[in-house]
Amino acid sequence: MGEAINQMQKHNPTIELENARAIISTRNRVIHGYDSVTPEFLWSLVINHIPRLLEDVKKLLSE
Repeated sequence: MGEAINQMQKHNPTIELENARAIISTRNRVIHGYDSVTPEFLWSLVINHIPRLLEDVKKLLSE
């Protein structure tokens, strides 16, 4: 998701997602700092952040 958002912003910087920077940073952490990524961290993303991202994307698609 982080890479997709990164590419989306490059192609259309007018599209705004509330937590885009945090999502991209998380992608970088998982890819480059995988030894510091815990299961708890990943589970927190699944439970807390992905549902909010889904709502943001649905809102963008409806506009």
